[in-house]
Amino acid sequence: MSRPPSLGHGIAYDPVPNPQDPSDTPQSLYDPPSELPPTPAPHMDDLNPEEPSVNLVPPRFLGTLDGEGIRESLASYGSRAQSEAYSSLYALNPESLSARGSPRPESRDFGARYHDDPRTLSDDAFDGPSVPLSTLSSQPRFLSEKQATYPPNASKSRRNTIILSALGGLVLLIVAVILPVYFLAIKHTSNKAATSNQSHTTTAASPSGTKSPSSHNNIITGGDGSTVTLDNGTTFTYHNPFGGYWYADPNDPFNNAARSQSWVPALNESFQFGIDRIRGVNLGGWLVTEPFISPALYQKYPGTVDEWTLSLAMAQDTASGGISQLETHYETFITEQDFAQIAGAGLNFVRIPIPYWAIETWDGEAFLKQTAWKYFLKAIGWARKYGIRINLDLHSLPGSQNGWNHSGRLGTINVLNGPMGLANAERSLDYIRIIAEFISQPQYKDVVTVFGITNEPQASTVGLDSLSRYYFQAYNYVRLAGGTGAGNGPMISFHDGFSGTTEWAGFLPGADRIALDLHPYLCFSAQSSASMSTFITQPCTTWGGMMNDSMTAFGFTSAGEFSNAINDCGLFVNGVGLGARYDGTYTSGGPWPKVGDCTPWMDYTTWDQTLKTSTQQFALASMDALQNWFFWTWKIGPAQNGTIQAPFWSYQLGLENGWMPTDPRAANGACGNSNPWQPPLAPSQTGGSGAGQIANGVSASLAWPPTSISNAGAAVTLLPHYTHTGTIPTLSAATFSATKTIQAGDGWENPSDTLGLAVPIGTCTYPSPWMESGFTVPTPCGTQSTGLRRDVVVVEPNITPRPNHYAPNVER
Repeated sequence: MSRPPSLGHGIAYDPVPNPQDPSDTPQSLYDPPSELPPTPAPHMDDLNPEEPSVNLVPPRFLGTLDGEGIRESLASYGSRAQSEAYSSLYALNPESLSARGSPRPESRDFGARYHDDPRTLSDDAFDGPSVPLSTLSSQPRFLSEKQATYPPNASKSRRNTIILSALGGLVLLIVAVILPVYFLAIKHTSNKAATSNQSHTTTAASPSGTKSPSSHNNIITGGDGSTVTLDNGTTFTYHNPFGGYWYADPNDPFNNAARSQSWVPALNESFQFGIDRIRGVNLGGWLVTEPFISPALYQKYPGTVDEWTLSLAMAQDTASGGISQLETHYETFITEQDFAQIAGAGLNFVRIPIPYWAIETWDGEAFLKQTAWKYFLKAIGWARKYGIRINLDLHSLPGSQNGWNHSGRLGTINVLNGPMGLANAERSLDYIRIIAEFISQPQYKDVVTVFGITNEPQASTVGLDSLSRYYFQAYNYVRLAGGTGAGNGPMISFHDGFSGTTEWAGFLPGADRIALDLHPYLCFSAQSSASMSTFITQPCTTWGGMMNDSMTAFGFTSAGEFSNAINDCGLFVNGVGLGARYDGTYTSGGPWPKVGDCTPWMDYTTWDQTLKTSTQQFALASMDALQNWFFWTWKIGPAQNGTIQAPFWSYQLGLENGWMPTDPRAANGACGNSNPWQPPLAPSQTGGSGAGQIANGVSASLAWPPTSISNAGAAVTLLPHYTHTGTIPTLSAATFSATKTIQAGDGWENPSDTLGLAVPIGTCTYPSPWMESGFTVPTPCGTQSTGLRRDVVVVEPNITPRPNHYAPNVER
């Protein structure tokens, strides 16, 4: 399959229809932006073919190893505006009710709201001005009938006050009795029963109070304004204006009663992909560190550029705690309160990057082994408590799948590429299998509902054929673990490899619950000095049609990453010491002309209201165009000087300072409701009829291993490979303090999966997974070995310098 050309440079920003205008005229929601002049797409220089040891892949989001183009960005995709299916952003807005028809249940709380009682209601009763029903034009019939039931104003007597007070007390008494019974008996029972087909179309009431009066169970639950007590005894107030509630029972820690928002199914109800909307956020930089997300960690050790070099430097610094400093970061960067805030922000999913070293490391690998898994287990518990679902993203593979710093080690690509490409892929597939077996267990499958099997592999380097075969082998491992059909293991998410949605149209027809993951960014290609307001509608015109088409041609499609950044300004955004294209300091693929000064883009304390409003509008347009999304990222940590210097990337900071929407449903209709994708997905795509019925011819065409490995220098049969005779390192569950026995699972859902772990063959010689030195492919060695071995020959790692040689006459 050929790679499509890069599209969209110099796109004219089409005005979006006004959702408050019944005629749906071309009038824009915003002031019509001016067109940007066409700008040639920059290309990375060819790397030095004579010095393979310094042939680095540029860091995050940049060019590919072969220099055939920059990372696909927003301008790489087609254009056609779209919006949320059946969106009714303005359904309850009196100016648009007649134009938009009856609203969906989740479309409310925007702008001026109506209220049922025709009498005047104080604006203090809710956010936004009050609007009596009498002012609405073309009221729906049921609202008119409701209005007619209200009596006229009457004076309140002392007697009436007493009666109302007594009735109120009676109601409170009933609630105090019924609520514990509900959660102890009814909800608890329903959680243990099969609940995948429960309806969640009605709005659930938020529990009030913080503790059940039950004498034999310590059940704790609460809604907006309730008090949450943490494990260390401290408390905080839970704020969730959206009807969500948390739920925690120490004697039943796998109870899934919690709900993030009233319009989102509780964890013990079925999330309907393609109908229920994913509004998510990444927890980037937490269990896989990145310099621009946690800059102070890296600034403490000058010269560190990725987690490998950071780990080596920390290990030498025993006075500061050695490599255990990373665990301190795990403990403090993301906490339970972050999950509570995420639910209170109207978000229902988190995407959590984890590294392969959360499972194990082999000799010579610098990473802190197995520790990150303990904190992922904490994340499962916190997500369960606040009703949030998890997309587990395997972010870092042995040898690196993309050569970027967030893969663990900055350098070359060594998964499905190079002499160790096959061996590293075999090892990575084992880690996918191990994770799948754990999260497919009944205790976890309703919380970890999506599994992103590999983050950002480079299809242009490894080849679409090899990547497709790798994906199919991973698919088989995941389905082997949990089985086929709705509720049996997670949705499997494949990153598009930056090859575009059209390359994956029709991939694996009949496959059970697969998703396509895109990472559309605007900021890493040509830079512009235009104001933020100029870019507001660009997500609609470039992403909307792409997402609609992919939902039809592939199936469920989501944006696993996107941000508010319209340029590459920000401390370490491109990598440590690499500068930025925007200000002309970028040191890779240059020279880059200076467009402007990055300082005002990095200092959010100087932003005026116009910039904040434009940024929020850009975010809303992005959310509406992408439909199902995960913002990158929840938080950016401060630099050593205490300031946050990449503000466009922090959802939390945007909430605190007014450039992110306090309710993400405000995005509904931002792109004008033009030709939206219509649900539902095909039954097989959601685990229904036909799921898992893949034609034999398709399976045969994707057999593992690949017929060749790119840049390997030898046939696949001659490449280093492993034997599946090792002992599987089963992932452990968290421990619980309870008065009854807790069955937390043994880490392995399918006991019939008895294939051993891929381990080195004792008679073979292996280079490092990262290929620090040259390697001559030897004569094929045996295919069997006994026992578990860890005698891989690993060259002592060296810090490879950034590329300093550029091919001449490359188009910029």
